[in-house]
Amino acid sequence: MTPGTRRRVWGSVPVCAALALLSFGACAPLAFEQAISPPTARELAARVDRHYDQLHSLKARFAESYSGLGMTRTESGTLFLRKPGHMLWQYSSPPGKIFLLDGKYAWFYTKGDAQVQRIPAKELDDLRSPLRFLLGHTQLEKELTGLKLAEVSNGLFTLTGQPKGQEKRVTRLTLTVTAAGAITAIEVEEADGAITRFTFTGEQPDAEIPADTFHFTPPAGVPVVDAMPPV
Repeated sequence: MTPGTRRRVWGSVPVCAALALLSFGACAPLAFEQAISPPTARELAARVDRHYDQLHSLKARFAESYSGLGMTRTESGTLFLRKPGHMLWQYSSPPGKIFLLDGKYAWFYTKGDAQVQRIPAKELDDLRSPLRFLLGHTQLEKELTGLKLAEVSNGLFTLTGQPKGQEKRVTRLTLTVTAAGAITAIEVEEADGAITRFTFTGEQPDAEIPADTFHFTPPAGVPVVDAMPPV
């Protein structure tokens, strides 16, 4: 997409101990079964919140894919996050493309474009904006209505719901997360059927990220336009 495009639990330990006096090991299978029971949607959402609330910064590789309107596209790069309110999607493919939140504005630019797009951060409506909870700005359970949990392969889970405030544009937001609450992927399905998916690898919690990483200076001669953000 170009910058000018806008699309819009646990068992009873005392009981188990007492029964064990009568029959050694009788409660062990039950305790083990309960210990490995999957979390509820609410419990896992809370783990996601806690995981990112305790971080000050984060660095990870990302891959972004889009499918819709008869086209497909795959991009990739590095994601930098730092509290409060700083986010940089630095694309290596295509090179020179950025999406930056500097705490005040969101900036959109791809190398070679005729203009830089800018919008106040508080007005941001972008498919990457659900990741704002990674900056400690929200609670996942309050952001997604009808939150549902599903267990997938390799010990991962999905949390799916409808993002509040984006009902006319986004029909589904699905997060793939670890049992500890780390996000490995996010998938967004739009009202027109288009699907955008972000996957994350190589997460580096509390990475050292220089402050100037989140400073953007428009290229010489390229005008800055205040406009609605692209997807």
